[in-house]
Amino acid sequence: MQTTSTAVPQSLSASAGNGVISFDLFDRCPGWDQAQDWILGVIDRYQCRNILEIGSGANPTLSPSIIAGRRLRYVANDVDPEELTKADPVFDRWVGDIGQGTPAHLKSRFELVFSRMVNEHVADGRAYHSNIHELLAPGGLSAHCFSTLYSLPFVTNRLLPERVSDSILHLFDPRDRFKRAKFRAHYSWSRGPSRRMISKFEALGFEVVQYVGYFGHGYYWRWPMVHRLELRKARALVARPVPALCSFAMLIARKRP
Repeated sequence: MQTTSTAVPQSLSASAGNGVISFDLFDRCPGWDQAQDWILGVIDRYQCRNILEIGSGANPTLSPSIIAGRRLRYVANDVDPEELTKADPVFDRWVGDIGQGTPAHLKSRFELVFSRMVNEHVADGRAYHSNIHELLAPGGLSAHCFSTLYSLPFVTNRLLPERVSDSILHLFDPRDRFKRAKFRAHYSWSRGPSRRMISKFEALGFEVVQYVGYFGHGYYWRWPMVHRLELRKARALVARPVPALCSFAMLIARKRP
């Protein structure tokens, strides 16, 4: 997705007051360029050694040199075995759909399970997060960046036929369709932070550590005036948050011992 620099004064960030839920602008979401620093921060803060990245494909978030240098046990996961064959040998590989189940030998193995822009494509959010819970060791972390309903581009993506939504996406965000294929988005459990969503994760045995909602998006970059209006709306929402109108979210949850 094309974004433009929209540095935001720290004072624009908003918190729900409980230290768990907060809100910010979309370019602060660490799901893209900031992903490596984000994950390394989680690893260092919580001393994670055994790590699983969901949907990493051929290009896991952390480089082979970082994995080797830190002596991490890092499993790259994807549903496409061909993609995983392209990954560096330093990575262990697991071909499988976490939404469909977990192998017995991987249960309670990981201290960190994370994903980037994957959760919106999961058909059954409850099963997906429940299976992640099984993969985590007691006290392990589940960390994710994902797009959410009900921002306009993602409502459109959810409602329109796949062929039509793919054409619209290519208009707003031109891409190499071979290298960056578009996958069906379901947005099950992909929502902005709210007490209701936190309760869902708690019911599965998680303690939500951090849940950040991000307002706005960069899809209107081709139309400067519309893009500026989108940024103005996003800033207003950061000041007075409406969780249902988030475009993206970042979630960190801990498996209760």
